[in-house]
Amino acid sequence: MQVSGFTFIRNGVKYDYPFVESIKSLLPLVDELIVAVGNSEDDTLKNVLSINDSKIKIVETTWDETLREGGAVLATETNKAKAHVSTESTWLIYLQSDELIHEKHYQSIKNAMQNYADDENVEGLLFNYKHFYGSYNYYADGVKWYDKEIRIIRNDKNIVSYKDAQGFRKNGNKLKVKLIDAFIFHYGWVKNPVSMFQKQTDIGKWWRNNDEQQNYEQENKTKNKGIAFVFNQIDSVAKFTETHPLMMQNRIEKADWKITLDEKRKNFSSAKQKIFYWMKKNGAGGPVNTKITKRYKAIVWNIKT
Repeated sequence: MQVSGFTFIRNGVKYDYPFVESIKSLLPLVDELIVAVGNSEDDTLKNVLSINDSKIKIVETTWDETLREGGAVLATETNKAKAHVSTESTWLIYLQSDELIHEKHYQSIKNAMQNYADDENVEGLLFNYKHFYGSYNYYADGVKWYDKEIRIIRNDKNIVSYKDAQGFRKNGNKLKVKLIDAFIFHYGWVKNPVSMFQKQTDIGKWWRNNDEQQNYEQENKTKNKGIAFVFNQIDSVAKFTETHPLMMQNRIEKADWKITLDEKRKNFSSAKQKIFYWMKKNGAGGPVNTKITKRYKAIVWNIKT
């Protein structure tokens, strides 16, 4: 069974993405890894080349500056990378440049790909998520963050990146997937506060038109009191007491900022969010209670089931 990986990156050094670590965490699982490197203002390409692994195949791309709605450019760049994978591969593993796979999950991932390789009814594999926030010591455990997403897809030309590259669709429809016993570690919200402020200000242009961007920049400077991001714009955090991927150890040791967050502070905007948080913490979304949870959410949110 052959497996291909694919990812994309632009200005990874400028915005302090752990893209080298991300690529290295993916290499043990794949036979080839397509890296779409966008037209950068820094040494992103040089850093990818420095990994010096024969599995890596670099595709240089130019981002479309006119794609300024809903983060569509991210899906476009994802699909550019996917277009170069080998036709011989059964599965494709996708990571974004701020995501890593922990080595402790390698075997579970390999087993899942092997177990479902011949089951054409399985079009993708679903991962659990850990979203780290502000510091490597905390992760988001509230209700606003997605806790699962597809990161392995079958090698099918009809499966494409969706909206802002968060997930995938086949001919516009959701994929038939299986949840596997593995996590994606997401570090997009862990940066020096100055770097985070710059990233949030600049990257936002891919979701906003010019007027919206100008308003956002002004509002953000006021909210964050200058040029440093204030890490309090979250509903809930929890202390992380496990281990990070080995690939992240050097970066963690070099972290030049310290942030202490209050785990007891909850910033839910409604009673509905409080209820869902309680349900999440008490296992109401597990396999046994899935139907109950779905029905309860339907009642609370007044949506159809």
